[in-house]
Amino acid sequence: MTKKLAVFDFDSTLMDGETIEIIASELGLQEEVAKITSQAMEGKLDFFDSLTHRVSLLKGMKESRVDEICHNLPYMPGAKETITELKKRGYTVVCFSGGFKNATAYAKDILGYDAEFSNILHSKDGILTGLVGGPMMFSTSKGEMLQKLQATLGIGAEDTLVVGDGANDLSMFKYAKTRAAFCAKEILKKEATLVIDKKDLFQIIINLDK
Repeated sequence: MTKKLAVFDFDSTLMDGETIEIIASELGLQEEVAKITSQAMEGKLDFFDSLTHRVSLLKGMKESRVDEICHNLPYMPGAKETITELKKRGYTVVCFSGGFKNATAYAKDILGYDAEFSNILHSKDGILTGLVGGPMMFSTSKGEMLQKLQATLGIGAEDTLVVGDGANDLSMFKYAKTRAAFCAKEILKKEATLVIDKKDLFQIIINLDK
């Protein structure tokens, strides 16, 4: 069986919503954060700047509360079934997220993906400092990490499927033959080989079988 790789974004792709907005709603800042997120996903704001600004607004929150929120997120319809089916077909399934390990590491065992790369909310004495770091901080991060994974696993672009919804997924679209824009911003749809506007990830499997 040919080795294959599938990479999924997390927020608004594997998970139905934006983790940082759900966390920010706890502080009454959901609207402010959502506005910045939207502009970043449309490619109108630098991803690094938008991420660090949004995380700075979370300063002072208890890390335990953030974990609690991240462990109760709503997953996208069809997410688990799609990952299960891809793995049956010989895919290594990975999650790349500009969001946070609190959410992606927890979801790994529930949804069944093989590995996750995401950012870490910095905390001191159990309280968020408003700082963030990790491998997914920039608009180019997903593309760079995808190339590393492909080289490590010995898998080329022709055997790579990527799925995302926003501008920060563009960098990984360059290195995959099958590029799915899922309920996505226009900037991503333009570069996609597959556009899905229905909130059901299993549409990916249905379209792969066409």
